Amino acid sequence: MQSKRTSRMGYRTVGSRAALAVGLLAPLSAAAQSAPEPAVNEATPVAAPVAPAIPPAPYSLPWQLRPAGVGDVVRSDTSVALYKAGETSGSTVASMLLGTYRITPWLAPLVRVGFVRNDDPNAALGTASAFVNPIVGMTAGWKLPHDLRLSAFLGGTVPVGQGGDGPAGMDGTAAAVARGIPARSAMDNAMFAVNYFTAIGGVGGAWVAHGLTLQGEATLLQLMRVRNESFAPEANRTNATAGLHVGYVVLPWLSLGGELRYQRWLSTPNAVKANPKARDTTTFAVGPRFHFKLGKTSWIRPGLSFSRAADEPMTTAKYNILQVDLPVSF
Repeated sequence: MQSKRTSRMGYRTVGSRAALAVGLLAPLSAAAQSAPEPAVNEATPVAAPVAPAIPPAPYSLPWQLRPAGVGDVVRSDTSVALYKAGETSGSTVASMLLGTYRITPWLAPLVRVGFVRNDDPNAALGTASAFVNPIVGMTAGWKLPHDLRLSAFLGGTVPVGQGGDGPAGMDGTAAAVARGIPARSAMDNAMFAVNYFTAIGGVGGAWVAHGLTLQGEATLLQLMRVRNESFAPEANRTNATAGLHVGYVVLPWLSLGGELRYQRWLSTPNAVKANPKARDTTTFAVGPRFHFKLGKTSWIRPGLSFSRAADEPMTTAKYNILQVDLPVSF
């Protein structure tokens, strides 16, 4: 009897302990099941994916037109012209060195200097060279909607060039200066008008998209004589130049460009009176340009173009012009 009671008591004791454990754990389980989710701070910003920067549209730099923009640039530009006087051949090398530096994102001062060397077929003139008038001025450029660009230039020459104190037909230095004008397709004639101060103003526009560049410009030049009246009979001359450039970026490192250039005397200097065909000049150029990145923002864009004239008097002299262009931007 006693053992049975003990057995029952033992059962009851175990049962009581199990019931107590279940009773204690039940609230904890219920609390765990009903515990709220960790709070999320909805005010904490979530980083959005950053879209990659869109690179600027590739631009085809023109040969003798002004660039459709401003930058920190050093540019060496040399034209080698071969021509004939009768059956005798001659050559002219005209070199330009340009520098610009941005003072604002859209404005940069410009300085350009030039040097010319001529091997004349006339033995009396022979080989001679000269420094020509530098140009100083301000260039500006703006990016507009719809892939358009607008540019402008205002400046003038410094009349310190050589060769202005002799007749071109009798003095080798003067002949070199005169030969430099067609060697540069008559687009830089203000630099070779060494007896004149020339005020220069020009505007240009371009459309740059999908690897294609369409660009045009027009420039007005007012020449005012400042020295050597005996060799510069006109006190004032007025000239204009214009040009069109079409270029296409074939590969990231290669573009092809073509250019049509036009120069016209708006006044009538003595040279035009003597030869009316000298009033205007039309030339065209084609060639490749290469694009190599030097650093994070530095580029070198060497180019080579071939130019011919479309009218007299340059066609009569059978001009063939090779231009070697080496611009470096920083």
